[in-house]
Amino acid sequence: MMHRIPTSYVCPIIRRRSHTIGRLSMDSEGPKLRRIVVTGGAGFIGSHFVRLLLREHDCEVVNFDALRYSGNLENVRDVAEDPRHTFIQGDIRDAAQVRAAIEGADAIVNFAAETHVDRSIVEPGDFIQTNVHGVYVLAEAAKAAGIARFVQVSTDEVYGSINEGSFSETDRLNPRNPYSASKAGGELLARSYYTTHGLPVLVTRGSNTYGPNQYPEKMMPLFVTNALDDQFIPVYGDGRNVRDWLHVEDHCRGIDIVLRHGQPGEVYNIAGRCEMPNMVITKRILAILGKPESLIRHVQDRPGHDFRYSIDPSKLEGLGWTRTVGFEAGLAATIKWYTENRPWWEAIKSGEFREYYRRQYSA
Repeated sequence: MMHRIPTSYVCPIIRRRSHTIGRLSMDSEGPKLRRIVVTGGAGFIGSHFVRLLLREHDCEVVNFDALRYSGNLENVRDVAEDPRHTFIQGDIRDAAQVRAAIEGADAIVNFAAETHVDRSIVEPGDFIQTNVHGVYVLAEAAKAAGIARFVQVSTDEVYGSINEGSFSETDRLNPRNPYSASKAGGELLARSYYTTHGLPVLVTRGSNTYGPNQYPEKMMPLFVTNALDDQFIPVYGDGRNVRDWLHVEDHCRGIDIVLRHGQPGEVYNIAGRCEMPNMVITKRILAILGKPESLIRHVQDRPGHDFRYSIDPSKLEGLGWTRTVGFEAGLAATIKWYTENRPWWEAIKSGEFREYYRRQYSA
């Protein structure tokens, strides 16, 4: 049975008198954020967050994205005509572009990043430039502009692998590939601006996120689209690596709650509490699509492949967040989206992606 994704959420919080922080009024529902800059807002999670803001809040959204290979204006076509949405093509590594984009803003939510582990192993320089230097540029501009909320969106991968139990926000970071190391560097740099300069930085660490319009280099959209075309499914190693799966709508709601109700200087895990081995996910995708398991092909494992990620979201749940999209419903809806939106992913897989895929899985 398909579960409906809620269109509104009210976070339970103790009522208190309005007061002022900087230039923002405050009440029981948190700061009145009238102009929010979403960097990377044409990407996967960022585009869903842009829609959430426009759907659920009375605010203006500045969507700032470099439109590199994974940024796609098709992801926000449905809000392109909304007068509260402004798209600016720009790079978070460019200080002048950033200063212009955040003028008059109350908050920044930074999704802009290089995000694929496999690419980071082959081309780590881009990850350092965007995920670390880019955060520095944003933080400097935010400090100068007096931004009232700065959310740095990070990942559970900064903790590294864990055999048993789950990581909490105070556990030691142990990133084990260039991608996760660059994300750890970026969030630590951002948090240093809170300690040193008082910039109101908040950090979120999300688990493996899935849903519509995710770039098809990632596992779930790659496997779904390959299966739809009866192409082989490239499973790393024995397929026993474990990931925690989180629907993009739940991830975005978690970020929104942190933006409005989180404590500056703090870190918040956002987890799906839905751990599964990669091979289980692969077989479920094939079963839903009615495709044979003979499509599965085991390929050489990723260098330094972390075995298991697991994080505890109790701290965020204390602010009122909870997962609303069950995995079975979310997976079915995601597969349905890719099935019904072939032009979106076929255009991507016929371009730059084709050469990347050939290099990555040609063996």
